[in-house]
Amino acid sequence: MPRLGDDAGAAGFSLVTLETVDSTNRLALDLAEQAGANKTWVISQTQRAGRGRHGRNWASPPGNLYASLLLVAPCAPADAPKLGFVAGLAVAETLRSIGLTDACIKWPNDIVVGGAKLAGLLLEGRLIKSNRQTIAIGIGINVVSAPVLAEGRAVSLADLGLTFDRRDVFRRLSNRFTHWYTIFDRGAGFADIRRAWSEHALAEGTAITVKLPSGMREGRFLGIDEHGRLQLDAGGSVTLVDAGDVFVSEEDNG
Repeated sequence: MPRLGDDAGAAGFSLVTLETVDSTNRLALDLAEQAGANKTWVISQTQRAGRGRHGRNWASPPGNLYASLLLVAPCAPADAPKLGFVAGLAVAETLRSIGLTDACIKWPNDIVVGGAKLAGLLLEGRLIKSNRQTIAIGIGINVVSAPVLAEGRAVSLADLGLTFDRRDVFRRLSNRFTHWYTIFDRGAGFADIRRAWSEHALAEGTAITVKLPSGMREGRFLGIDEHGRLQLDAGGSVTLVDAGDVFVSEEDNG
C-alpha cells in the first residue's frame, strides 16, 4: 500500500490510493468540491485515460508512478504556473536520491536522461465555489517501463538498471515536494525555487529547438527568468517563451 513520507504527513498532506481511474488529475480536481479537500495526493496503479500536455495521451501500464496532487487556492492565480517548477524540482531531487545523478529537467518540467524522457508533469486548474482556484499537479514517472513516444525517446528506471518500487519513489517524492512547497510560500519564495531548479536543469548554452504555435525556433537555452519563462538565445537576441515544447539538439544529447 502506498503511503506518504513522514514529512508530508506531518505537514498535513493526505493520500487517496486506487487500483484504476480514468485520470488522477481529473479525480484530484473533482475532490476539490468536497469540504476541506486540499493538499491531497491521488495515486492509481493504472489510468484508463491518462493525460499529458497539449491533450496527449499518457500511457499508464502497471508498475509506473501515476500521482496527482490537489492544491486549493495555493497562491495568486498569476503564480500558479510556477508550481510546475516546484514539482519538477521535487521529482529531480527524488530521482537523484535513488542514485540517478544524470537526470535533469528540460523546460518546462520534463525529466530527461541522455535526451530520453523519464518523467513528465501536467498542471490543470479549475475554479470552484467562491471563485477559489484549484490546481492538480499530475506527475508520471517511468519506473518499470517506458512508452513509445510520438516525438522523442522515453526511458524507465528499470532500463537504467535501477530497481525501485513506485511506492518507495512516491514516499520520497511526497517529502521533497513538501520541502519545496513550504519554501515556495504562495509564490513569495520563487527566487529560491528558481535557483534550485536551475541547478537541476539543462546546462545553459545547450542547443535546443522550441516548438511554438508560430513554428520552430532554434537557439541555446539560457535558463528561466523570474516568471519561469524560457530564455532562448536565438542568434544574439534573447526570446522569452511562455509555452512550448523543447527538443534537445542531437549535438547536446550525448
